[in-house]
Amino acid sequence: MTRGGGLEPFYSPERVAREATLAEPSPRGERLVVSCRSGTRLARAVVDRYRGLLAQERSHHRIDHLADIDFQFSDTESCVRLERHVGGADVFLFQSLLDLASGRSVDENTVAFLLATDACRTWGAAHVTAVLPYLTYARQDKPTRDHREPTSARLMADLALEAGIDRLVTVHPHIAHLPGFYGRIRVDAISPLPYLVDAFQELRGRSDAIVVAPDVGASKLVADAAQALGLPAAIAVKARPRAEEAVTAELIGSFEGRRVALVLDDMIASGGTVRALLRRLAEETEVREVHLGVSHNLGLDIARERLLELQADYGLVDVVVTDSVPQTEAFLELPFLRVVELADVLARTLNRIHHDRPVSSLVREPEATADRVEPVG
Repeated sequence: MTRGGGLEPFYSPERVAREATLAEPSPRGERLVVSCRSGTRLARAVVDRYRGLLAQERSHHRIDHLADIDFQFSDTESCVRLERHVGGADVFLFQSLLDLASGRSVDENTVAFLLATDACRTWGAAHVTAVLPYLTYARQDKPTRDHREPTSARLMADLALEAGIDRLVTVHPHIAHLPGFYGRIRVDAISPLPYLVDAFQELRGRSDAIVVAPDVGASKLVADAAQALGLPAAIAVKARPRAEEAVTAELIGSFEGRRVALVLDDMIASGGTVRALLRRLAEETEVREVHLGVSHNLGLDIARERLLELQADYGLVDVVVTDSVPQTEAFLELPFLRVVELADVLARTLNRIHHDRPVSSLVREPEATADRVEPVG
């Protein structure tokens, strides 16, 4: 009996079948975007884009968004509350683990993400896909014998798996072997190549331009981008005499006649790597104009200062980043900074996951394009 005196429905197989014909066409259940506070900005952009794609296809289906589900008690403990039913839902959980614009720490955002995952699972979500565009702790991917450090990337993966994620969507992770830490689940790593190539189309085929990798880790991205743009490639050999300090030890490649350099990397942290590279380019090559493209700008004040220095003294013309990390006002005010939005590719990725369609064309390198999605229901 219900409190109002009516009878609760009895679910016969026939009734379930009838209701299924009126429900979502995906066997994964109702699609639902859920976001912690630091993930809400990007989640809203993705939901808006998804709804736009639905409207283009004249679909009557919808996508709901449950936003800002985490908060802190007065003693700074984190807590998550779900204000609606999530049972049976195909949940896409958004969180920006690094969010200097909000003042919330990486560890606070990580705990909120883990609690949110557990809450969705506890209250019956059928699937939880974590959408973490910039994956923190990925740089701590191996133990260092000299300092007896842990493999923190593996630990964070273990915690996410224990909390209950069954898939991970991220953008250009720092380490290629990231899926190994999430061995039981699928990891979709969105390639930065299409938007970086699009952002620097004006350099295509120029006889005075070259694409440069600031270290070995960026060599594959640079090789693919150089091929796509019809340009030669070069690589810098980087050394770190001390933590958080980078030195360009050697340049490998021919710079003869090259006055324009396109530098590509996965992130700007302190800006030390790109600073060392641009100084070396100015000292040893003919390069006088530099374009910089990275997937993640971490938003550190020291990086902003160094970019301003490089723009004033070392030929830095423009910097292209994505919105994988919420950008601070201080960075958004830089006149040479361009921000590429990820809402479209993320909306299409979510759409394909929800309908059990392959996402390889959205994450592979080097020819990835965001083509028409089937279906969009």
